[in-house]
Amino acid sequence: MTNKSHRGTIFLEDARVLQQVEHPGRQFILRVHAPKCARTALPGSFAHVTCDPAVPMRRPLSIMRTDPEDGWIEFLYKIVGEGLGHLSSRRPGDLLSILGPIGNPFVLNPGRPRPLLIGGGVGIPPMLFVAESLHKQGGDWQPFVIMGSELPFPFPVQASRLSLPGLSAQATHGLAILEDQQIPSRLASWSGLPGCHKGYVTDLARQWLDGLSDEERDQVDIMACGPTPMLRAVAQVARDYALPCQVSLEEFMACAVGGCAGCTVPVNTAEGVMMKRVCVDGPVFEARDVFPPAA
Repeated sequence: MTNKSHRGTIFLEDARVLQQVEHPGRQFILRVHAPKCARTALPGSFAHVTCDPAVPMRRPLSIMRTDPEDGWIEFLYKIVGEGLGHLSSRRPGDLLSILGPIGNPFVLNPGRPRPLLIGGGVGIPPMLFVAESLHKQGGDWQPFVIMGSELPFPFPVQASRLSLPGLSAQATHGLAILEDQQIPSRLASWSGLPGCHKGYVTDLARQWLDGLSDEERDQVDIMACGPTPMLRAVAQVARDYALPCQVSLEEFMACAVGGCAGCTVPVNTAEGVMMKRVCVDGPVFEARDVFPPAA
């Protein structure tokens, strides 16, 4: 059965392709005009996209950016399989069937105004969405963004003007789009990319947390999206520093609206371990519930 809480909030639209830009490593940024989805999407939401009339199964794509006024949404994806290969051939003016926004988003806690946002690979989009949402809100938010990739980042990077003492001397660059918004960011990669820490995103997370005072650390809330091994490691960081942590899971999906139960994962609840659907019960979960400590 589908989750009744999502009824009336998921829209089916014929979205017009506005722009499709290829980046190294078969990475693509796709912008489509989908005004209903753009108006209601929240950081952590995703959409189920028809890649091509010849490919019957839709693909779930995390929403990276939105403009509710102009009615567009953006996705970042990497070609993995036939479906996304077809999607990469779509051009401005083409129509795509979009079902979205789907899923429970990240929950921002005003009592913890220093969110630590960690994205890896195609898990980067939700973190950009969170960061830009905080920028638009203004107020006392002080996010720090860490991105990891083994491919060249599909965004302009630059030497950061925003000082962050205590970090790896290699970690000198951040995303230009965040620098322009005065949001500090740092990059990690094992591929020797310029300005990146040669190591894991969790290395930078620990360095940053160690550089905070106890009072500052108590204001941190961790949010992450990326490959499962990365999320498991981030959950361990949260445990080691006694911090709350939300993670957005990546799973294969068929229907994406809770009907097929093909994307279930074990989740710890007050009633014991239960199988939850990533599409409508997630994709955002408390890290402690999906990555408990090793026995």
